[in-house]
Amino acid sequence: MAPRRVSLPIGLTVGLVTLALALTAGWQVLVAREFAAWAEGFAAVHWLLVILGSTFFVTIITVAILQGVWLVREIRTNQRQQNFLDAVSHELHTPLASLRLYVDTLQGKSLDPGQRDEFLEVMSDDIHRLQRTINQILSAASTDERKNRRTQVDLRRLLGECVEDAREHHSLDEDEVRLEVPGAARVRGDLEQLRVAFRNLIENAIHYTGGNTRVDVRVRPASGRKLEIEVEDQGIGLPESALARVFQRFQRLSQEAVRGPSGLGLGLYIVRNVVRSHGGSVRAESDGEGKGSRFIVTLPGQLDESIHTAR
Repeated sequence: MAPRRVSLPIGLTVGLVTLALALTAGWQVLVAREFAAWAEGFAAVHWLLVILGSTFFVTIITVAILQGVWLVREIRTNQRQQNFLDAVSHELHTPLASLRLYVDTLQGKSLDPGQRDEFLEVMSDDIHRLQRTINQILSAASTDERKNRRTQVDLRRLLGECVEDAREHHSLDEDEVRLEVPGAARVRGDLEQLRVAFRNLIENAIHYTGGNTRVDVRVRPASGRKLEIEVEDQGIGLPESALARVFQRFQRLSQEAVRGPSGLGLGLYIVRNVVRSHGGSVRAESDGEGKGSRFIVTLPGQLDESIHTAR
């Protein structure tokens, strides 16, 4: 459905541009053929008409191209927004329906302690899913405002907390999510916004890691008194065409080999906004589909390598 919807404005634009070019070429050929006969009798007004005609055709072609580009962008934005609304509806409706079912079951039946504990665990997971969905929407709204409270942030401590939270939430071992910081790393920024950004990166890596979870979080110095924070996974990877697109709002990757439920397409968008608001940059790298991904954040900061720390 989506490709056909986008192909319509592209086809109309190509057709209009082709027609305008054909008319322009035909008009220029006609002028060239008659130029020898007309040149002697050409007055200033005739030259003005030639110039205005050429300008008119160029303007039509330019406007048609710009209009086509604008239409394609609007259609793709609308498609992403529709995907977002569908995802929000799913992410809210599914756990709510599950909670309703389990609550009704607990109220209407006498269950043994084992079944009750199992139901409560599922309900807790559903509540966490709802909370994560709401937090992502609120985080996206707050990072759009680009407001932050700058302090000195201990990056090793912050990343350590994010890694521990991910291990605990997904019941992962130390070797499955590892942190390497070759020193005391500090950046200046908003602690809570940076926490949201790095949690999203780590959760994203786990989410798309496939069956064999292996996520490495590394900090290393970069040029110009900057630090690079790399989050690498061994998961489903990215095609080259998706490396820049993944940071767009409402953009979701393929759901094949995904760990857990689908997301809203806001996680990496939030990461990009937070990093940019801190004067940094973020990029995605991958050797191709099935070969894992690397997300590299560059932030102004300092690294004291005399204090070696690795987790």
